[in-house]
Amino acid sequence: MQETQLSFFSNEDDREPPKKQKKPKLGRYERIQRELEKNDPDPYKVYIDVDSVSISSSQYTFIDLFCGAGGITQGLVQAGFKPLASVEINPIASATHQRNFPHSHHFCGNIEQFSSQDLIQKIGSPEIHLVVGGPPCQGFSVAGKRDPKDPRNRLFYEFVRVVSEIRPWYVVMENVPGILTIQNGNVKQAIIEAFESIGYPHISIAILESAAYGVPQIRPRVIFIANRFGMPNPYPKAQLLPKEYKPIESAISDLPAYTPIPEINHVWTKHSPEYMERIAKVPPGGSLYTKYVDAFKRQYPGKPSMTVKENHGGTHIHPYLNRVISAREMARLQTFPDSFIFEGSMKKAIWQIGNAVPPRLAECIGYALIPYLNNIAVNLSSVGAIHKLPLHLVLDKL
Repeated sequence: MQETQLSFFSNEDDREPPKKQKKPKLGRYERIQRELEKNDPDPYKVYIDVDSVSISSSQYTFIDLFCGAGGITQGLVQAGFKPLASVEINPIASATHQRNFPHSHHFCGNIEQFSSQDLIQKIGSPEIHLVVGGPPCQGFSVAGKRDPKDPRNRLFYEFVRVVSEIRPWYVVMENVPGILTIQNGNVKQAIIEAFESIGYPHISIAILESAAYGVPQIRPRVIFIANRFGMPNPYPKAQLLPKEYKPIESAISDLPAYTPIPEINHVWTKHSPEYMERIAKVPPGGSLYTKYVDAFKRQYPGKPSMTVKENHGGTHIHPYLNRVISAREMARLQTFPDSFIFEGSMKKAIWQIGNAVPPRLAECIGYALIPYLNNIAVNLSSVGAIHKLPLHLVLDKL
């Protein structure tokens, strides 16, 4: 296709009445976050300046449940952690994870059939320092209908089961902020009680805005952190103020406008000339459709990307070009490196990317954990065989 961008209005005679440009929603979950901080004072929740954290000399290990394509895995690897294993039911996402992390053991199937004991024996019974994961969020998301009886809402109990069997030092569970308000907070309370019942009390909850950590995208996530030693639960301090958030151009401006690069997933839905002319008339923040206004929505230039998602094929429109964003552009907005290749078709790649946790956010969470993992490692090395005791009891014995 010729690399010629159409003007936003291709023909003066066909111009539609100009629409008022919408302002980007940069604080969609601010109310939930304010209520969380105001009504839930937590002495165990601490914020760490991750810029001052040194990479640990020890390579801490982790297992990623509901891993998808591997956003959390990628981020923790960047922070110096070692992936031991992962669990994912979708075969395409599993193939992507296996391609990018070939030395990590992978279970492709229903987590209810996953045996942690079999895995531990297979990998030589190492100490597992961290279990991470994000149970499917479709039943929780404020973007659609939230059904508290949706079976996907109970998959976090499988996450808890695996944690109870593996007994990692720390647990990190990720989800959408909407999980905190479903059933008037009863789901949140159920999660807290589930972790308490298996010896992980004082679970902390925080909403982290991905853009505050250098992700060129507005993508708030709720992060649950707990440990079995009575230690603080560390979160990374925000690195950027809203006025400093990276704009979409910082991630995608160097990719070819209309020349695909399939080798790195720089591919997108093909448009007819007529369809491109329709796209040309969509202003920033506007949609190609009046009914499905969240689909085929043009990104704002000069601002962080709106939250990227697959949206049943209705991906976002490029901020300047008259096409939808490519899978690679979407991956860059999630902070996946170009070396991270997604398996499957273009639509399957977009689905995987839209469901992922930004690696940069996971990386910062990993950095925040390192000082506390170091602290535990030093203390446990002094007590040898009693390392399975809670740390506050261990310290009493020292």
